[in-house]
Amino acid sequence: MDISAKGAELRRLHHDPELLVLVNVWDAVSATVVAGEPQTKALATAGHSIASTFGYADGEQIPLDLSLALVERIVLAAGDLPVSADLDGGFGDARETARRAIGVGVVGANVEDRLRPLDESVRVMADVVAAAEAEGVPFALNARTDALARGGDRPRDVVLADAVERGKAYLDVGATTVFVPGPLDDEAVQHLVAAFGPQRLSVIGFPGVPDQGRLAELGVARVTYGPLTQRVALTALQDAARGIYAGGGIPEGTRPLN
Repeated sequence: MDISAKGAELRRLHHDPELLVLVNVWDAVSATVVAGEPQTKALATAGHSIASTFGYADGEQIPLDLSLALVERIVLAAGDLPVSADLDGGFGDARETARRAIGVGVVGANVEDRLRPLDESVRVMADVVAAAEAEGVPFALNARTDALARGGDRPRDVVLADAVERGKAYLDVGATTVFVPGPLDDEAVQHLVAAFGPQRLSVIGFPGVPDQGRLAELGVARVTYGPLTQRVALTALQDAARGIYAGGGIPEGTRPLN
């Protein structure tokens, strides 16, 4: 499948009434494992997890070249599956960063607004859309607003109103979906879906967020799990190490990986 076909498929998956469930990966072997599951329709990277892999803190501390080199390995491991990459806040030049990501085979991206002034944030999202159009690749921009994640002490209704204003502005310049990470309950999800329309909201599956069945009922487009999947893997590694040090061995049920 060529990059244009992958891009068209990723956009279709976002617009399809069926909830798109993406298990985040952070390197070639995690991508290979998740891609090997028959239910997997696409892959999404977790920027925090990729940075951690190389010993960097989250938030564009990792050099872009290093991050994209690993993303390219993930794309290769994914085979015909489309890949959406976490591009943080655009690394200072969202258009060029998106162009380079497309160059390694990426056909979708999370890009954060980090609560920049709205006009600046809209330009960032528009630049990503423009980069994809210039490359001639259908692209699924999952435009992230940090209205909840960085909401601080602001009242809940103010935070949600900010998320709605920002999300609508990003959709207006061509974003495929609006990603609102944070502690969203059923009522908040309903509010955001009503504001953006069905198959336009993307969420992260934090504890307390409605389950997949309910998200699908409400018209959510996409759910991902960010760095939580790496935490699951590292928890298993830590537990295995403790067991080995206690005189045990490799846990029963450990499967060989092809």
